[in-house]
Amino acid sequence: MKAAVVPQVAGRWQVKEWPTPKAGPNQVVIKIGASGLCYTDVHITLGHIPTRFPRVLGHEPVGEIVEVGPGVTSRKIADRVGVGWVQRGCGRCEWCLRGKKELCANAVSTGIGLEGSHAEYMVAYADATMLIPDRLSYEQAAPIFCAGYTVWSGFRFADPKPHERVAVVGIGGLGHLALQYAKAAGFETIAITRSKDKGEMIRELGADAVVENGEKLLAAGGADILLATSNSWSATADAMKGMRPDGRVMLMGVSPEPLNYPLELMFKRVRLIGSSQNGVEYLYEALDYAAQGKVKVMAETYKLDEIERAYDRVAGGQVRFRAVITPN
Repeated sequence: MKAAVVPQVAGRWQVKEWPTPKAGPNQVVIKIGASGLCYTDVHITLGHIPTRFPRVLGHEPVGEIVEVGPGVTSRKIADRVGVGWVQRGCGRCEWCLRGKKELCANAVSTGIGLEGSHAEYMVAYADATMLIPDRLSYEQAAPIFCAGYTVWSGFRFADPKPHERVAVVGIGGLGHLALQYAKAAGFETIAITRSKDKGEMIRELGADAVVENGEKLLAAGGADILLATSNSWSATADAMKGMRPDGRVMLMGVSPEPLNYPLELMFKRVRLIGSSQNGVEYLYEALDYAAQGKVKVMAETYKLDEIERAYDRVAGGQVRFRAVITPN
């Protein structure tokens, strides 16, 4: 099969022939219909997230099951499925026993512990797959398995209450989905951005208001939940100035900067909560909203043979929202 292979840390991606996977016990082989290219792929390529090379990356896979291994009973040939970031835990630690494999220190992850989805086929554990609603296209479904899952999961983990207000900082690959999910759930939603050219588009995505910074957010009434999807924690720290008492800041963007937590937030009892993907029920809900048409991924689509160009655009911040790779 053809696959996009990263030969070494910081190496150039190469589309080349690669062994076609076979399903082992409790595994399935998926013929890839679409594979989201996430900025996390950049972090892995640069060695920020350790793995062994050469490696096929990609952790937003969707496609059709073409082979089932021994012991698989819950999936069958021709099922349309996707796979999340964490496929399985060790099964023995406290967090696995609590049903929270995503917190396992020895978790097996797509594109790290197992070969990823920037290829024609990939293997996955059957119980890590999620059936995709029939009315949801592969191109729309793929980014939900990381970006959509992450922001909806963070929103739900914040435990939003009726009449609370939600703000989103970082209106990009994660943030444009966070806006739509919060609005689809029925909450007043405020976008925080300094990009004046995004205003009209952001309102079309569901924002009730657009403000430039945390001070203006506070002047507009403040937020009970801040979905921090920005890759700049200085932008997140500024947005936190607009938090209401007992507010929750959900940290979902990745930044190398230190995050400043000012004293006034302590007296307001504002909580900082790290969040990634917090349970499979949230993935089900995230896909369902997309299938209903209430959330739409804005993406650039590339063929597998074009993945080097797609990677360069993602790494350089030139893709405004999401990038999706489809078969040649």
